[in-house]
Amino acid sequence: MSLIVKKYTETDRGIWENYIKTSNNGTIFHRRKFLDYHPPMRFKDSSLLFYKENKLLAVCPAVDITLEDRRMLISHRGASYGGLVVHDNLSIKDAFDLVQALTKYAREKGFQGVDLTPPPQIYLNRPSNYIDFAMVQSGFVYRKREISSVIPLDIPQSRILDSFSTSSRRAVRRAEKLGVVVRECDLYEEFYKILQKNLRLRHNVSPTHSIDELLSLVTIFPNDIKLYAAFYQQTMVAGVVMFVCNPQVVLAFYISHDEEYQQYRGVNKLFYEIVHWGLELGFKFLDFGIFTVNEDPNWGLARFKESFGAQGVFRDSLQLVF
Repeated sequence: MSLIVKKYTETDRGIWENYIKTSNNGTIFHRRKFLDYHPPMRFKDSSLLFYKENKLLAVCPAVDITLEDRRMLISHRGASYGGLVVHDNLSIKDAFDLVQALTKYAREKGFQGVDLTPPPQIYLNRPSNYIDFAMVQSGFVYRKREISSVIPLDIPQSRILDSFSTSSRRAVRRAEKLGVVVRECDLYEEFYKILQKNLRLRHNVSPTHSIDELLSLVTIFPNDIKLYAAFYQQTMVAGVVMFVCNPQVVLAFYISHDEEYQQYRGVNKLFYEIVHWGLELGFKFLDFGIFTVNEDPNWGLARFKESFGAQGVFRDSLQLVF
């Protein structure tokens, strides 16, 4: 039976949001509240809903954009992850039907290709590669395969330090000896100054979000975006902005420290406490984000993340050009 594909409109907001909450692989980045915080003219939204026998089978956040003179339907550019969002009982047949319906719709609407970046497997409540398999079998190729660092939160609280490298354990103990303390706070503007300075010095780039955008997101998601900061006396020396992506995963979206206070090892102390927090709240993984750019590893960043017990998982982008 063929599926019905419907372009998202504002009247679908409630249906969409409820579906993400009960899905197998939905994240904060798939929520309409997240996608819609961007200025209206920044992206041409072309998100889709897929129905089977009048029942919602999947949703797909997407935008209509021209890349290299080719009109493409791609995962929403304002989000880290996109792809087809489905329930955990999706059959292999439905997976193939979804991919075929997606490509048929894109062709009929004049697109010249489809490009999706689904969330990594750790974000799934129930493991499944049905969608990936159906995409590859339907002609999609891996446009790029980045590596994201991940800490499995499956260790006892008392063994957290044992999972760190020797140097990181030593750094945590040094921070504690020097009196560094970590607490959740709302000092985003103070942290943002550290972040801006650090990114400019190290990479000559700016943060993904402006401070106004970050504060807007915090207002929209007060329970899902948190700032943990390390302080020496009353001075913030490091901070991490954490996104609660779904019940499975917390993501370290921004990580930064003040170079002038590097000797206090604030970041090491931060992640020791953040792992504690993740375990207490029952998350299964802490995602450190990627350490590759266009599949080129940043070896120093990889070693830093591995020092906390992280290992790599694929963050894939798949593409089909017509």
